[in-house]
Amino acid sequence: MHFEVNHSFEKSKKITIPHIHKIEGEAGFWAKVMRTGEIEDLKIQTLLGLRQIEGILVGRRYFEVPIVVSRICGICPVPHILCSVTAIENALKIKVSEQTALLRKLILAANIIHSHTLHLFFLSLPDFFDIENDLDLLKKFSKESKSALRVRDLALEITRVIGGRAVHPITPIVGGFTKIPEKEKLKKILEKIPQAIEDANLLIETFKKIEYPEFERENLFASIFNGKDYPYYIEKFVKIGEEKFTFSDFYSVQIEENLKLFPVKRVKFKGGPYMVGAIARIKNNEKFLTKNSKEKLNQFLKEKKLGKEQYFKNTFHNLFSQAIEVLQFLEICQELLKEILKLSLKEEKPEINPSRYTFGRTSGLSAIEAPRGTLFHYFEIDKEGRISKCNIITPTAQFLSNIEEDLKLLLPKILKSKKREQIRKIRSLIRVYDPCISCATH
Repeated sequence: MHFEVNHSFEKSKKITIPHIHKIEGEAGFWAKVMRTGEIEDLKIQTLLGLRQIEGILVGRRYFEVPIVVSRICGICPVPHILCSVTAIENALKIKVSEQTALLRKLILAANIIHSHTLHLFFLSLPDFFDIENDLDLLKKFSKESKSALRVRDLALEITRVIGGRAVHPITPIVGGFTKIPEKEKLKKILEKIPQAIEDANLLIETFKKIEYPEFERENLFASIFNGKDYPYYIEKFVKIGEEKFTFSDFYSVQIEENLKLFPVKRVKFKGGPYMVGAIARIKNNEKFLTKNSKEKLNQFLKEKKLGKEQYFKNTFHNLFSQAIEVLQFLEICQELLKEILKLSLKEEKPEINPSRYTFGRTSGLSAIEAPRGTLFHYFEIDKEGRISKCNIITPTAQFLSNIEEDLKLLLPKILKSKKREQIRKIRSLIRVYDPCISCATH
């Protein structure tokens, strides 16, 4: 790891971190800070080249899209597949069965559990104990690491049973699935949920004991919303702050994409930064948490002597929010499995003819919750069923500006710290967001 503090400027200094490890993808950090503490310039630098996934899709047939977009990321391929198929279904006016909707919700919930568990325990937890070697982490948290791995393994098993394989699943398609899971395998998964919930409670206790840095900044939180339950699959609305928009209005009118900052999109709301992800979902949908999840959140607030406003002003609490969501989505999986097992599961072969739905170009947009926040997929399809235009807005593209605003607040407070401590705190704050640079540079 190379870290540089350049004192060649009389009134300012440069802080450079060429590589931030333990995030998905490649990124660095650069800042120029005045001796007074004023930030002259600051940016997260994405180090991956532009991957041109959207360009690859143009001209391809609509049914090729899901398998291509799943390659955007190895951690969250499920949200990309599901967002693409639902966007195309919206374009072609296809309604899926209850069976398909339930299976999609289950595999998406499992992906959020898998991603959160990996990030929480193996990427962010070491920051709070100044642990660089993962073997040292496993020694210090032997019981907790086993719990984390069991939860993650269960989530991957759900993905494998429904999606055909644990990474880059292949069964979800426009209109349904190529293969329906066997009931016996689903029953075995259901039997493992109580142990996973017990493990999730241990992880919550672990992250409840952490001493989170004092940090306070007003955030604008965005997530999909329905006002009825804890939404994460497809809904009609996005809630940001106290405002609600249809997801199409939010996508097409309210947010602005900056395409000049190669190679990543930077998305803002009315010219300003906003936050998506676990803490945003809980902020907007707290009353729809399960009874157990809500109790765990309230216990945290009580023990830390925090009001809810204070909780949501501290970005570091995104970690505890992820821990709460692991429990939340395990309980959601439990209920979904019970519902699915009541059905007479059967193979479905949707017959789709794009020209039947349109006399020319048609378009579809979808928004779902990926582990790191709201994901948008937009496609235009010609009468031959080929993609003529597409646009993908990932969670990381939406919160990159928010990370930078947080860092502007953090930097003046750590300028007098030793170099090693500065770099540790900068990396720790960035990792709290769980950025996915691969998604952002698709």
